[in-house]
Amino acid sequence: MRSIAVAVTDGMLHFELSLACEVFGSAPASVTAPWYDVTVCGPVAVRVGRFLLEPDAGLDRLRDAGTVIVPGWADVDVEPPADLVDAVRAAHEAGARVVSLCTGAFVLAAAGLLDGRRATTHWAHTEALAARHPRVEVDPGVLYVDGGSVLTSAGKAAALDLCLHLVRLDHGAAVANAVARRLVVPPHRDGGQAQFVTAPVPAPGDHPLADLLSWAIERLDRPLTVEDLARRARMSTRTLGRHFRAVTGASPLQWLLTQRIRHAQELLETTYESVESIAAATGMGTATTLRRHFNRTVGVPPDAYRRAFRARTRPAPPR
Repeated sequence: MRSIAVAVTDGMLHFELSLACEVFGSAPASVTAPWYDVTVCGPVAVRVGRFLLEPDAGLDRLRDAGTVIVPGWADVDVEPPADLVDAVRAAHEAGARVVSLCTGAFVLAAAGLLDGRRATTHWAHTEALAARHPRVEVDPGVLYVDGGSVLTSAGKAAALDLCLHLVRLDHGAAVANAVARRLVVPPHRDGGQAQFVTAPVPAPGDHPLADLLSWAIERLDRPLTVEDLARRARMSTRTLGRHFRAVTGASPLQWLLTQRIRHAQELLETTYESVESIAAATGMGTATTLRRHFNRTVGVPPDAYRRAFRARTRPAPPR
């Protein structure tokens, strides 16, 4: 999966293209494991927005990649070129993981890769995608959809969320966090794109929960309640819940659980602490509680998660 081909042709959006190259093009200074090998594939002299781009290879190179990324398609009312659609389909048939960023989902849909699958795209174009490709289960409310061999993202910044998700899958949470720190963005955003349609999330430091969120993250080892959060924020629990929905897209307890699970993932990857110790450090209380929530959220038990990701990112523990 670390051999990445970015598919480009006339009519692509340069933001998503640049974003993919930035995330996968170079490893953070702290990462010593083998990083991605990125190839930009397309016809000669591609016009991408205002820019003229000379690809590294032709579209036929997509078949050789472990991961194919299709950036945003500028005009969703125009059918994507047949050679691009055929190359993306052939790459998937050859075993590639295929990823669309923003309106790149229209290319995947044209290739038939989204038929019978759940997928998303920019909220402004979800109705058009569903109308043009009725066999696609379009989810307008999420930031991205991980369908295993086919992944799709919502618009613009959600493309970055999906790229960081790919790094997390391939290298683990600690490395994804390092990439996010380099880009000065959160490693994971809660909620879905529905929260951005009519009420954009305020900038950090410019909303009532700015201090509360960082305060809570520093105290994940404690049994925080909604009442504790409301008291710290000097709000009623009802007002707190309304602000949490607006800012994070989740309830206070849902948000807290997400932060605890994420912290548990990083501890499982970067320490040799027991599951019992990690349960205490993340405020889960007992190993049984951690295992139940972790398995339901991540899809595998903590021990299996540790074996999978420690094998990729860390040497064996000293004897």
